[in-house]
Amino acid sequence: MNEKIEGKLAVLPAQPGCYFMKDRHGKIIYVGKSKMLKNRVRSYFRGANDRKTQRLVQEIDDFEYFVTSSEVEALILEMNLIKKHDPKYNVMLKDDKSYPYLKITSERHPRLLITRKLKKDKGKYFGPYPNVIAARETKKLLDRLYPLRKCNNPPGRPCLYYHMHQCMACSENPPSVQEYQTIVQEITSFLHGGYKEIRKNLTNRMFEASEQLNFERAQELRDQIQHIEAVMEQQKMTMNDLVDRDIFGYSYDKGWMCVQVFFIRQGKLIERDVTVFPFFDDHGESFLSFIGRFYLHENHLKPKQVLVPIGTNTEMLEGLLEINVHTPLRGRKKELVELATKNAKIALNEKFQLVERNEERTIKAVEDLGERLNIEIPHRIEAFDNSNIQGTDPVSAMIVFEDGKPNKKEYRKYKIRNVKGPDDYETMREVIRRRYSRVLKENLPLPDLIMVDGGKGQMSAALDVLENELGLDIPLAGLAKDDKHKTSELLYGSPPEVVPLERQSQEFYLVQRIQDEVHRFAITFHRQLRGKSLFQSELDKITGIGEKRKKLLLTHFRSVSEIKKASISDITKLGIPKNTANAILDHLREEE
Repeated sequence: MNEKIEGKLAVLPAQPGCYFMKDRHGKIIYVGKSKMLKNRVRSYFRGANDRKTQRLVQEIDDFEYFVTSSEVEALILEMNLIKKHDPKYNVMLKDDKSYPYLKITSERHPRLLITRKLKKDKGKYFGPYPNVIAARETKKLLDRLYPLRKCNNPPGRPCLYYHMHQCMACSENPPSVQEYQTIVQEITSFLHGGYKEIRKNLTNRMFEASEQLNFERAQELRDQIQHIEAVMEQQKMTMNDLVDRDIFGYSYDKGWMCVQVFFIRQGKLIERDVTVFPFFDDHGESFLSFIGRFYLHENHLKPKQVLVPIGTNTEMLEGLLEINVHTPLRGRKKELVELATKNAKIALNEKFQLVERNEERTIKAVEDLGERLNIEIPHRIEAFDNSNIQGTDPVSAMIVFEDGKPNKKEYRKYKIRNVKGPDDYETMREVIRRRYSRVLKENLPLPDLIMVDGGKGQMSAALDVLENELGLDIPLAGLAKDDKHKTSELLYGSPPEVVPLERQSQEFYLVQRIQDEVHRFAITFHRQLRGKSLFQSELDKITGIGEKRKKLLLTHFRSVSEIKKASISDITKLGIPKNTANAILDHLREEE
C-alpha cells in the first residue's frame, strides 16, 4: 500500500457515500457504496481478503469518494457511476437474455408491436413473455380481436389487413381518438388477466350468430375463442390474485453471488432470470445494488410488487424503485421466495466450477505470465502481426487482450503506406510507430505488454521505435512459430531469450490464443483487401468515374481495350459528359 492511499485512509469520513478505485493508469476499475465509507474502504487494505479481492487490491493505485446524505443516494450514485465508467470489476456475468414485451404505441393511430427494449416514450408495455413465440402468438390473437393500425397507408387507401377486419386506420372514416382509447383499454384489460370476460362475450356473440344462421361468423368467433384458450391457458397457475410480481432470491459463497428472479405475470410463473457475479461489499448491499440496476439501468419492466428474502432493506428499495417491496413471512409468497433462493444456491454451485475454470484460463494465466516474465501483471496485452503476399497489399493488425480475454472493440487494422516489397521488419517499424504515436498524442491507455508475431528481428525493430523514437519503456515479447505454423516459443529480454513455458500450462495456452487470434485477424483483413483489388480496373483511377459509370462503360464496350479504341462521341452517347470522356481516353492512352 502506497503512502498516498495510507494518507487518504486516515481521513475517511464515517458517513454514507460512494467510492471508486483506480489503477496506475488512472482508470476506474471498481465502484462501490457504503453506509459508512470509513469502515468499508479500509476493509480492502486491512485484514484478510479472498483471492478475488486480493487481485482487485493489487491493482489499486488510488481511490476517490463522494459523501452522500443517505444510503439511497449512495446507491443511486453507485449505479450512475457504474453505467458511466463500466469498471471491469463491476461486470456481471449474466445469461444475456433480452426478454420480449408487447407494446402499444402512443401515436395518433396506435400500433401493437413486439419489442425487446423498454423506452420512456409514453407507450404501454406488457410482459415479459417467456419467449418470442409466446409474444407472437399473443400478438396474433390480439390482431384478430382488435383492429389497431397494421400499415402506413393514408385514410381511404385500404390495405390487406383492412379487408381482414384487422386494420381500421386506412379506412375512409378511421376510428376517433376516443374509440382508439377504448380499444387500448380493452387490450390492457385483456393482458392484465381480463381475457376470461372477453372470452365470455365472444361466446355469447357466437351463439347469437348461430341463432341468426350466420354460421360463417359463428365459426370465426369459435376459432377466436379456441385461440384464446390455446394461448392464455398454457401455463400452470401459481397465485390466484393475478398480481404481477417479481420474486427475488439469492445465494453467495467465496465472494460470488447468484441472484434468481421469478417473473410472475397474471398469476403465472412465466420465466426466470439468472445472474452470477463477483461482489466485494457486504452481501446485503450488493444484493440491493443488483436490484437497483436490474430495474433502473437494465430497463426491466417494474411489476406491481417485488418479493425479497428476510433481511433485505425493503424501505430503501421502495424509496428507490417507487413500487411495493415486501418480505413475506408465511404462506405461498414465502414459499416462492424460498424456492427462488434454493434455485440460486443450486445455480451458484453449478456455475462456480465453470467460473473458477474460466479464471484459471484468463486472469490466473495473466498473473502467471507476468510472473514468468518478471513484470507487473499484464492486464492489457497488445499483439501485432503482418500479412502480405510477396509484398503486395501489405497490411498489419493489432488485437487487444484484457485480463486474458479478447477486447474486439480495441482491435485495429493498418494498411502499410511507406514500405515497398516484402520487408517484415520495416512493416513492423511503421505499424508500431503509427500505433504508439497516436496513443501518446490522444492520451490513450498504454499496454502492460506488447507482443509481436515473429522472432528477434521483429522484436528489435519494434524496440528501436518504442525506445529510441518514442521514449516508451513497455515490456515487449516475440511470438515464434514452428515448421507447422504453431506457437513454439515466447521470446523476451535483451538480448531476447526463450521463456520456458510448460506446454500444458494455462499461460502457454493464453500465448497460443493471442498468437492465433492476431494471425487470424491479420489474414482476414489481407484477404478482404486483396479481394477488393481483384475487382479494380484502370477506370477506378479516373476522376468522375464511379461504380455506376464504370458498369455502364464495361457493359457497352465489353473491355477496357475496346474503350481505348472508342471515340469521344461513342462515349458521350452513353450520357457521359464530354470532359469526362476526354479524361477517360487521355488516361487510358497515357497508360498504354
